[in-house]
Amino acid sequence: MNKTKRKIFETSMKLFAEKGYDATSIEEITSVVGVAKGTLYYHFSSKEEIFEFLVEEGVKLLKNSIEIKTEGLNNSLDKIRAIVLIEIKILVKYENFMTMVLSEIWGTSARAKICQKYMFEYIEMVQKIVEEGIQRGEIINSDANVIASGIFGFVCSSLIYKMRTDKNIEVMDLYKEIEKTFIRRLQIAKE
Repeated sequence: MNKTKRKIFETSMKLFAEKGYDATSIEEITSVVGVAKGTLYYHFSSKEEIFEFLVEEGVKLLKNSIEIKTEGLNNSLDKIRAIVLIEIKILVKYENFMTMVLSEIWGTSARAKICQKYMFEYIEMVQKIVEEGIQRGEIINSDANVIASGIFGFVCSSLIYKMRTDKNIEVMDLYKEIEKTFIRRLQIAKE
């Protein structure tokens, strides 16, 4: 991605997160980036294309990170621990991305459907790891979809914690809390 496209990408994500998609105009994006409309349209054909590109790239980053980190792990709980840590790191580093996606995921609009498509693909990836863990006897026998959705939701709810406390999220502190209150409960008790 060249420098101008990256700047459009980052600026759009920030504005969509802060103001919402509908309240952000192409004029505002070009003004903040410092480029002419023609330059923006050289890289993206519309605001909708920018949005879809942002969601697609963000989820691709998340999925690639998880594939890399879980590839060498054999135990499903270790994979889930790695997933949670990656989700927290991405949530902290790309808070604008997560805010944008979570604010647009509800409903039946075209943007909501885009967010749902990519988030559901990601959650299905986690669900497969959970299903594998259930089959191998490493994770309690429960609804894998509920567990995978819960992992994603548990981490995303950290943004609410941040809003309520007005504190920055400490990655390892949050990870330890999620590990203690959620992940450990997935493990089958040893007799």
